[in-house]
Parts: sequence; structure tokens; C-alpha cells
Amino acid sequence: MADKKPAPKKGPPTKGAWKLFEKKGDKLERKNKSCPKCGTGFFLAQHKDRHVCGACGYAEFMKKAPEQKK
Repeated sequence: MADKKPAPKKGPPTKGAWKLFEKKGDKLERKNKSCPKCGTGFFLAQHKDRHVCGACGYAEFMKKAPEQKK
């Protein structure tokens, strides 16, 4: 039987919540919109053509700009 390799050491768990806020002066401002169904604690993820809530599945689709013909 082969010898077991030691498990890699894991650092402290890091969350990406700091990416969702912006510091302006003494206050924090939210970058993303909040979900209207779930409340202020749930952000809407930004995709190419929509905003989606990961908890309830609520989606807001963005309007496409009309293309101009030449």
C-alpha cells in the first residue's frame, strides 16, 4: 500500500462579500441590487443580459439597445 500524502493546509475561509460593498467616507454602499422577494440581505448577481437572485431564482432581464442599420 502506498504512503498517504499529508493533506494541504487550508487557510482561513474567505468569502467574496467584500466585493459587494464600496466604502464612501464613513459609510458602506452596496454595489449590486437587492432581491425584491427575499429582502435586503440577498443580492442579485449580474450577468451579461440579466440580474438573478441565487436564493429564489428571481430574474430581471435587461433591455437590449436597438441596433442601428447602415
